[in-house]
Amino acid sequence: MSLDLAVLIPVYNEEACVVRVVKSWQAVLSCLQIKFRIIILNDGSTDGTRETLEAFKGDSHVVVIHKENSGHGPTILLGYQKAVETAQWVFQCDGDDEIKPDYFPYLWHKRKDFDVLFGVRQGRDQNVSRWCISIFSRLSVRILFGRGVTDVNVPYRLMRSSILNPIIVQIPSHIFAPNVIISGVLSRERVRIYEYPVLHEGRKTGEVSIVKWKLFRVAIKSFWQVLWCRPKLGLKHGM
Repeated sequence: MSLDLAVLIPVYNEEACVVRVVKSWQAVLSCLQIKFRIIILNDGSTDGTRETLEAFKGDSHVVVIHKENSGHGPTILLGYQKAVETAQWVFQCDGDDEIKPDYFPYLWHKRKDFDVLFGVRQGRDQNVSRWCISIFSRLSVRILFGRGVTDVNVPYRLMRSSILNPIIVQIPSHIFAPNVIISGVLSRERVRIYEYPVLHEGRKTGEVSIVKWKLFRVAIKSFWQVLWCRPKLGLKHGM
């Protein structure tokens, strides 16, 4: 692996902010003098995201992958599979600019003492539906895997490739919320976990792909997937 870090950013209909988001990450990572690559996965956007991403054509630090729409979960898994092959560390964040890159240096500077480092969202303004689903996801992980990760589905996570890879190879590609399952496995395996508070800002552009009553339907679907998809392996601590 020649790179220190691969940053995975899935996007869907984010033409209004994606260039700004990616450039803000490039600025932070460059200041840290990291050998990095940003992998952008365009999940079949129907707006001008594809054309907007042409801004990074020829940029050696950015790889853009255009794919048919398959949903957030399968897109993340595809990105993880590509990221673990190229870098020692993998970081996943969303392209909606709800959590700034400013917090990343705090995680990066702590990495030598931990296997996975998570943001814990603060100030998140959720409607009742999303709040219930967040609680539901957290309780599902605690019941099925145990305590360990506070914000189980947070899209702001830094993980060793050597820890992540043996987990994702056991997760089917159609899984709706792979990050929840990954958080569960990490909790059960008692790897070295570090958590840091990050400010969550409300969405200002783009669109939410799952809304209203669909949230409850996918929450039930996610629970059943977490119930039957529980990767079992002995991870080597302190890697």
